[in-house]
Amino acid sequence: MMKWIKLSLRNILRNKRRSLYTIVTVSVGFASIGLCYGYLHHTYWALSYLAIHGEGLGHLRINKAGWKQYSKIDKSKYMLTYEETQKIMKTVGEEKGVILSTPQIQLAGLVSNGEISTLFVGQGVVPKDDKILQTQRWIKYSKIKGKRLTEDDPSGVEMSKGLSKYLNLTPGTKGVVMSNTIDGQMKALDIKINGVYDAGNEISNNKFLRFNFKFVQSLLDTQSTERIVVLLKDVTETEAMRKRLLKKLGAAGIHCEILTWNELSMVYSKVKSFLDAIFIFLFVIVLFIAVLSIINTMSMVVLERTREIGTLRTLGLKRKGVAIIFALEGAGLGFFGSIAGFVLHILVLGITRYHPMRYTPPGASSSVLLYIDMVPGMLLVLFISFILTSMASAVISARHAAGKKIVDALGHT
Repeated sequence: MMKWIKLSLRNILRNKRRSLYTIVTVSVGFASIGLCYGYLHHTYWALSYLAIHGEGLGHLRINKAGWKQYSKIDKSKYMLTYEETQKIMKTVGEEKGVILSTPQIQLAGLVSNGEISTLFVGQGVVPKDDKILQTQRWIKYSKIKGKRLTEDDPSGVEMSKGLSKYLNLTPGTKGVVMSNTIDGQMKALDIKINGVYDAGNEISNNKFLRFNFKFVQSLLDTQSTERIVVLLKDVTETEAMRKRLLKKLGAAGIHCEILTWNELSMVYSKVKSFLDAIFIFLFVIVLFIAVLSIINTMSMVVLERTREIGTLRTLGLKRKGVAIIFALEGAGLGFFGSIAGFVLHILVLGITRYHPMRYTPPGASSSVLLYIDMVPGMLLVLFISFILTSMASAVISARHAAGKKIVDALGHT
């Protein structure tokens, strides 16, 4: 076998310029796909982190059964009572993989500075639990102007910066929020702006408010809870935990529905499917170019060595042996191209780490760092794929010459 490999290496070095061109093409393709996948890998992680911590979705959200389908018709009927909330939180807290379970309420209404009013979308959270849920928040609290929500200041709120600018409400100033109670009555309460923050995207920045959970209950005139958010230690346990909790809560007589963070996120699934389609498109194009380059190189090699093939066949080499010789040459081109591509991948990765670039994603309110992950598993797949593809391309090119009659091959000019 070593003799075959040495022979294929000598053949690769016969025409150094042509082989170099093929190796460069393969290496650029390898590095391009590897870098693209590394970028997408980090983007998927960032999107999941943004959904779980930034949007405050947690890993799981527990609602009363029928909430998703019927809550718009009769919200009060499909909210969790105080007793149900306590029972669910106790049951969830018994699971070892759970870090936190916390009640939340979503609401909408009008917010005013006394002169002008505008619509808002709000979220009521338990401040001490929210600190745990968003400890490593995507839009970090270091960027907040003013103070965070606190237990001892129920009327204090956090206002998104676009809404703050529109109403001219800064930390320390006061306003009024109005919303319908559970029974449909309009109710208004005074608020104090504790802090102004960047919600991370343009839409949320123009309308989002974050309240103390007890304040929202008072505004809606209820002791019930809309949902319970569950934060886990390991994201990979999300689906298993959902099944386990549904079983335990059902046995306890609590009928509920549990949704995962990726089912709840408005961004993750759609963006991921879009980026997956782009990656597949890029992968196919790059691989196609590499295959064409190898086929072109090997076709020229076969054409130039047709008489040599005839001579080898005369000496007793079978068609299978000819195919093996050229397959090893193709594998060699794919191997060296992949090695060069790996080096190029590491080089570009190093440049982006030491000289990071920034860009603003669609819909985002601020720029982010372009970060590319090192994904060894994908690089191994690429390495094997390019070698096998190169072998197949070489065999395709050699089939015609290997199939010729020995006399025709010897007489080829």
